[in-house]
Amino acid sequence: MNSTINILDQISVLDWLIFTFILVLTLAMVIYGNLRKNNLKESNEFLDHLLMGRQLTLPLFVATLVATWYGGIFGVTQIAFESGIYNFITQGVFWYIAYLIFAFFLVDKITPYKAITLPDLLGKMFGPISSRIGALFNFLNVVPVAYTIGLGLFTQALFGGELWSNMLIGIAFVLLYSTGGGLRSVVYSDLIQFLVMCSAVFIVVIYSIMDFGGPSFLQNHLPISYFKLTGNHSLSTTFVWGLIALSTLVDPNFYQRVFAAKSPQIAKKGILISTLIWICFDLCTTMGAMYAKAVIPNSESGQAYMIYALQLLPNGLKGFFMAGILATILSTIDSYLFVAGTSLSFDLTAKKHRTLFWHRLSVILVGLFSVLLAHFFNGNIKSVWKTLGSYSAACLLLPVLIGHIFPGRISDRSFSFACLVGVVGTSYWRTATHNGFWKNVDEIYIGTLCTGVVLFTYMAIYTKFKKKKSVRI
Repeated sequence: MNSTINILDQISVLDWLIFTFILVLTLAMVIYGNLRKNNLKESNEFLDHLLMGRQLTLPLFVATLVATWYGGIFGVTQIAFESGIYNFITQGVFWYIAYLIFAFFLVDKITPYKAITLPDLLGKMFGPISSRIGALFNFLNVVPVAYTIGLGLFTQALFGGELWSNMLIGIAFVLLYSTGGGLRSVVYSDLIQFLVMCSAVFIVVIYSIMDFGGPSFLQNHLPISYFKLTGNHSLSTTFVWGLIALSTLVDPNFYQRVFAAKSPQIAKKGILISTLIWICFDLCTTMGAMYAKAVIPNSESGQAYMIYALQLLPNGLKGFFMAGILATILSTIDSYLFVAGTSLSFDLTAKKHRTLFWHRLSVILVGLFSVLLAHFFNGNIKSVWKTLGSYSAACLLLPVLIGHIFPGRISDRSFSFACLVGVVGTSYWRTATHNGFWKNVDEIYIGTLCTGVVLFTYMAIYTKFKKKKSVRI
């Protein structure tokens, strides 16, 4: 196999037919989903647009949740290509723990609020200032910068050209099919994308084993570090990903799906089933990228997985694989665009502007903003995840969890002040120069520590004051 290829030379007419058929089928499912939309009163139309009228069934819940979570396939396979099973730990195991916490701890606590968005939930739990601050954090967290880069890399690999122009074309296509029908369009497109993306990564592993052999082949052709849990990374760096994974507990996409589910039971079952599917998917992407490293070790890490697969698979399946890669990206980017647009049009604006027109316009603006930010990060997916994920985890995670564990103990102002101190701490540590031991301390630890100190200090003072007040009475 070659380390570099002309991708267009690898794709036959049959591949293009299959690739195009899956795109058309995706668009057909969007149309079908919108045709199933019942005649709604005007007062319910906006709710249906944002949450499908809270009628999301178990199969659709699983399909849209699984599909939404894997848009960064180039980033994941790059980590696996460079570090082996370290990818499965940092991009898999840590996240499974977060999913289970959400299913068993959070679902029953958040559904009684009947919230529409995560910031709406924060407003009901803490107050209006918390809602606005939470909306700002969530907007930055779900602007699909990493996935815009992934989509740009995909189209660039196919057609060449500048990365920014490919990102712009890709975003335009997503906006074309996802803007009109609301969450319903996103969910029904996710259904096809879910089936294709899972099948595609599984096929790569099967053909890899058939052509090169099982795990013994990898052991004989890869460094020992590829089979270590931490790779060549420190424990501190590894556990940073654990904290970022816990940001799932404040991820608006997760909350939106739970709020849209027909019942808390469907949400719980859906998360558990999705976790099993995610485990299989992560094993496939990690193994596939490790086979790529073993076979074409000198390939560019960001696209090595795709270069390897296109030389491995026969005609026909190459087109299916390419559709699977595209489906993985599209199924995430459309969800993130939608949720970011919701933050802009619902959480960060006055009630009089909460209209379908403003939401659709917001989604378009978010798409353009994503391209600008992607250009700012120079197409570095890992840098995007690390930067935006650090702020979300450091500043929102502890306040939200403590608010669930100790309801009523955190005020609107204390929540907001803790988040702002977390921002200052995280930003300072990112820009400051560190030596010795402190050189290995990530900013996410500092931000979380700052947030925690403020909250626990406030809670201690609040408890002491309450005891004194009760004694006087």
